[in-house]
Amino acid sequence: MTTPKSEFLKTMTERGFFHQCSDIEGLDKLAGEGRVVAYVGYDCTAPSLHVGSLISIMMLTWLQKLGGKPIALMGGGTTRVGDPSGKDETRQMRSIAEIEANKEGIRQVFSKFLTFGDTASDAMMVDNAEWLAPLNYIDFLRDVGRHFSVNRMLTMDSAKLRLEREQELSFIEFNYMLLQAYDFVELNRRYGCNLQMGGSDQWGNIVTGIDLGRRMGVKDQLYALTCPLLTTASGAKMGKTAAGAIWLNEAQLSAYDYWQFWRNTEDADVSRFLKLFTFLPLDEIAKLEKLSGSEINEAKKLLATEATALLHGREKADAAAETARKTFEQGALAADLPTVEITGAELASGIGVLTAFVKSGLVASNSEARRQIQGGGLKVNDQAVSSDKANLTAADVLKSGVIKLSLGKKKHVLLKPV
Repeated sequence: MTTPKSEFLKTMTERGFFHQCSDIEGLDKLAGEGRVVAYVGYDCTAPSLHVGSLISIMMLTWLQKLGGKPIALMGGGTTRVGDPSGKDETRQMRSIAEIEANKEGIRQVFSKFLTFGDTASDAMMVDNAEWLAPLNYIDFLRDVGRHFSVNRMLTMDSAKLRLEREQELSFIEFNYMLLQAYDFVELNRRYGCNLQMGGSDQWGNIVTGIDLGRRMGVKDQLYALTCPLLTTASGAKMGKTAAGAIWLNEAQLSAYDYWQFWRNTEDADVSRFLKLFTFLPLDEIAKLEKLSGSEINEAKKLLATEATALLHGREKADAAAETARKTFEQGALAADLPTVEITGAELASGIGVLTAFVKSGLVASNSEARRQIQGGGLKVNDQAVSSDKANLTAADVLKSGVIKLSLGKKKHVLLKPV
């Protein structure tokens, strides 16, 4: 690959966003002229995006910082169908009311990263339901469907993997790639969009949109740019943990827990994540790359604080860092640790230690709690739990009015009687 000349593609390459491009020289020229209008699509399947979506959000953010125009496309229409990419089974169908509620939750994230407005480089948020919902099926088949080869569609990973595993692929899911391709055409017609970005698993769908644009007479050259699908150094999927997804909305995950997620980054991932998920200069990251041993923890704290500041603001990021410092370095009980309320009645009769840890969210099940107890991983008020038959009572409430539950050295939750 030739070295890009535009600041946008230089940044995509140097910071690790670049995976594949349909025409790097053409896109590089367009970016150098400040004429890139790019979109990423987000289906509204949950009330929040999770951290796995953050890499594409950062791509849109860098595009805007470097003079391009980003479009965050809400999938109010495509969510009614369901993207089969990377899925072993059909997505659960959601009502229009659910989709609209999820869309409102997702909107909250983008205002943290993008600047919206009416100028040339201001971001836009668009919903593909605007053009997909009113479609006449017969007209759509005639005008769009005729450009698609079923033979070629069956070679796409989203379809091929399901068929190879003999797992059902519904007809409505099979149509998803038509709708995504049509989104690209409509965004070009309406807003001059000339680039679609996304994860590497979307490559086939994106280039299908480029081909559809050519067949339907789009005058602009359309481009595809994908980022790698992130896994951690140990092979885990980015954004998935034993405790569940790392949500971007604070209603689903506190700023403190979000900070802790980044603080717990594996050593081998710190440099890569600093490049992808912060705006720290590359020369500063290069210095941090040289840290080793216990010193790398300082780089992890910086990653956690900078990544949290982007999403939740500097004040909450610094507060999370201070809470962690007090809790871990001073052994103090920080008031802004995650708190779960329990009733006085529960405590009066004695709440089982297994139930308490499951209720706190530190473990997913009683069996997981038992395994942690056997390994000495669970603590109540900093004392190791020795029996899975133990109960928590009013006698365990500290002077501060809470019971401190801990999983290992880094995860803590306060039980607060009400």
